[in-house]
Amino acid sequence: MAEMSGMPHGGGMWSMTGPMWMPQDPPSLARILGPHLQPIPLVPFLGLVGLVCYLAGVAVLAGRGVRWPWRRTASWVLGVLALELVTTTGIEGYGMMLFSVHMAQHMVLAMVVPVLLALGSPVHLALRALPTYGGGGMLRRGLLRLGASRLAAVALSVPVRWTLFLASLYGIYFTPLFGDLMHTVWGHNVMLLHFLATGCLFFGPLVRDTRHARPPARRLAETFASTPLHALFGLVIMLSGAPVLGFFDDPDPRWSVDTLADQSLAGSIAWAVSETATVLVMTILLVGWLRRPRGRLSGSTW
Repeated sequence: MAEMSGMPHGGGMWSMTGPMWMPQDPPSLARILGPHLQPIPLVPFLGLVGLVCYLAGVAVLAGRGVRWPWRRTASWVLGVLALELVTTTGIEGYGMMLFSVHMAQHMVLAMVVPVLLALGSPVHLALRALPTYGGGGMLRRGLLRLGASRLAAVALSVPVRWTLFLASLYGIYFTPLFGDLMHTVWGHNVMLLHFLATGCLFFGPLVRDTRHARPPARRLAETFASTPLHALFGLVIMLSGAPVLGFFDDPDPRWSVDTLADQSLAGSIAWAVSETATVLVMTILLVGWLRRPRGRLSGSTW
């Protein structure tokens, strides 16, 4: 690991392997939010690819004289910026050493970025921008087949979406899986991509607006029903009198970190961000519902 000389070595964070940057200086707001790429910046690279492809699609439509809603473009750009914020700054390094910073990164990737990206309607943009011939036509037909497939129907069903999303909360943090994934740089990247993917799968069908979308009342009910499960996760961590994760038990002694206080802060972050994201989604649904006399939600075609 880069920049680990002079630090104690034991289990947990000190047993991580692979090319990764972990800070030596004690945390401060400037250091946590300051720019700092990991040696293998996989997630931020994928975010930039997504941004370039999206803006290219908007440019293609503009070249045809088709106006793409600026709100959707703004939502997508904000989503990518939020993703880059938590993967190209000190949040990445300090998030492997402090539970609170890690939880902030997790919540942004799983609950903030997915909502913003879904509001950008990327699949709808791709279907409109891609040509109907050549390689682009093949990709377009592939997207249409995938959207109408049995696999998509199962993946977007309530039981599967809820199971995958809640597994990223309870299944990872309350089992040995967290330590197994965080042990290597690739496991860490898999975890980040899992947070992002399950968040998109969970929130995408809630904010989209298509002919096949669930009725608005059902989407509101589903969003409301998820609230206590998100809150319970944060409260369990916040109120626990013992360490939930052994991974963060052995912080750098020079930092004078109170692990239980940091864990309580992590729980507070999880509770606050999850509740805020849930309220945001419910607001989007209600506003869209009220703006259409027949009760069909306006929003994004995801």
